[in-house]
Amino acid sequence: MSAQDRLTDSLYGLGWGVVKKLPEPVAVRLGRSIADLAWKQRGKGVLRLESNYARVVPDASPERLAELSRAGMRSYLRYWMESFRLPAWSKDRIKAGFDPKGLHHLTDGLAAGKGVILALPHMANWDLAGAWVTTKLETPFTTVAERLKPETLYDRFVAYREGLGMEVLPHSGGSAFGTLARRLRDGGLVCLVAERDLSSSGVEVRFFGEATRIPAGPALLAQQTGALLLPVTLWYDDSPVMRGRVHPPVGVPETGTRAEKTSVMAQALADAFATGIADHPEDWHMLQRLWLKDLEPRASDGARP
Repeated sequence: MSAQDRLTDSLYGLGWGVVKKLPEPVAVRLGRSIADLAWKQRGKGVLRLESNYARVVPDASPERLAELSRAGMRSYLRYWMESFRLPAWSKDRIKAGFDPKGLHHLTDGLAAGKGVILALPHMANWDLAGAWVTTKLETPFTTVAERLKPETLYDRFVAYREGLGMEVLPHSGGSAFGTLARRLRDGGLVCLVAERDLSSSGVEVRFFGEATRIPAGPALLAQQTGALLLPVTLWYDDSPVMRGRVHPPVGVPETGTRAEKTSVMAQALADAFATGIADHPEDWHMLQRLWLKDLEPRASDGARP
């Protein structure tokens, strides 16, 4: 393991070991201070965040984009402070920490026994939403995690999410799709973060007026298993409670080839994500390149765990 990898692993370990012991108001202030410091330094992540926000809010002035990126960094650090503290939260705190609209789409789908796929963008705190599902709804689910370097860091994230009640499969290796399909055929729940393609084999969609690719997995799983595909968007307000919306189902087209059906479903998913992101752009934590125009020629770009 390189010195950089050891440092990265140690910093995350420090976060889970120390931040979760802090009183909540102290953790909130710490997160905001770190966010403001990072924003003032104007590093690559902050500049990329502003560039992405410029697609979401095309008429924003430079001053407005700067305000958005500052709010975005505060939201991003709120995610981290909450995530470091989630293992220490009581069940009552988790249950009170999330208030979703449109929940009947999920509960009705689970009651039907055909399986449900929840697809989310990188908004607010999807780990908290997952912990709420396993705690409040008492429903376990399966998700996929990118293999991180160093391997010890990947192991930390898997242990963290398994501790919140999730079954975590590695993104690489080729076996995840089959396992997800089996869980859905058994009437289970699958949750996937799905607005950034990590495989280079995603489906091209129009997203805020420009071309990008999103993963084909959610649409393919729905076609293959008959599971319900539900987009979900999340956001913060000024309270300690995270808000969210379970959007209406994305249906499988009645005609067309599998590729054509997947394209239509992927576009519907992207449109639902765009609706939520446009309403709450500061809670979309996309500090990486996303649009095809930015990826050509494709540069090495670290992905968020």
